[in-house]
Amino acid sequence: MSAVTVLDLISQQARWLTLRQATVAQNIAQANTPGFKSIDLLPFEQVYNEAGLRMTATSPKHLEADRNEADLNTAHSESGWETTYSGNSVSLEQEMMKAGEIHRAYALNTNIARAFQQMLLASVKG
Repeated sequence: MSAVTVLDLISQQARWLTLRQATVAQNIAQANTPGFKSIDLLPFEQVYNEAGLRMTATSPKHLEADRNEADLNTAHSESGWETTYSGNSVSLEQEMMKAGEIHRAYALNTNIARAFQQMLLASVKG
């Protein structure tokens, strides 16, 4: 992978994590709303794999291909651990576990970005 591709991937995953965190927060906020169905985003790997690769033009004479941008905001309903009598399917325990996953994934993403930046700076200085 080239430097631009890795940094682009890190940026896209950070945006996906931000959207997933907002989705989890919305689920928690609607925990007492009758009939509310818990939602979540598709896994990042699935979204990124379905987006496809984009071609890079190395000359101004090349035709520009349509960019198949990943739709990171693809939400789907999920069945929670329990559904209350009011029809609400939000499980606070499940949402808090998702929040922990998001936190760990964001920390990993940030550490990878930092390590990659340090490698780039070391190669420029050397």
